[in-house]
Amino acid sequence: MSTVDAVNPGRRRFLTLTATVVGGVGAAFVAVPFLKSWSPSERAKAAGAPVEADISKLEEGALMTVEWRGKPVWLLKRSKKMLDDLPGLKGQLLDPDSSTTSQQPKYAQNVDRSIKPEVLVLVGICTHLGCSPTFRPDAAPADLGPEWKGGFFCPCHGSRFDLAGRVYKNVPAPKNLEVPSYRFLSESRVLIGVDPEAA
Repeated sequence: MSTVDAVNPGRRRFLTLTATVVGGVGAAFVAVPFLKSWSPSERAKAAGAPVEADISKLEEGALMTVEWRGKPVWLLKRSKKMLDDLPGLKGQLLDPDSSTTSQQPKYAQNVDRSIKPEVLVLVGICTHLGCSPTFRPDAAPADLGPEWKGGFFCPCHGSRFDLAGRVYKNVPAPKNLEVPSYRFLSESRVLIGVDPEAA
């Protein structure tokens, strides 16, 4: 009887199967860290990787903040009244038509300064000296006057912005609040840091 005839076929199948399983597990141990390395690190996210925001629970008139590139980014769900008030402020604003193109992407260069009128996305940093303005949605408060229709007020030096982030005249801030690049992934998910054309 030759050596080839003496080999047990069952044992050969068992050894082949065992080697395959061990090789597969080893490949997975190598692949997982490799694939995980493709995800942006926390440092990369802070440096500019896109950030996703879930606005499904954001109520009308409410503001939420997420962090992108180490900056606060505001997402405001505007009411119909908030939107209806925007065109009437034109004479009080420094740049009502958002002519300074560096302050927003082209698709947000409109009276709403947004892709969808009801959802405003802004970098929450004053264009004067970098303070963070406060959200003041109340109309005609005593400290801001009867003409105030809601917006953002910078407590550092008194700059005022409307509910589209457009700067009022005769305040220290020289430009409108910045609109970052963003796109909608769905009705309730916004990706900040990516243009819609990059979809």
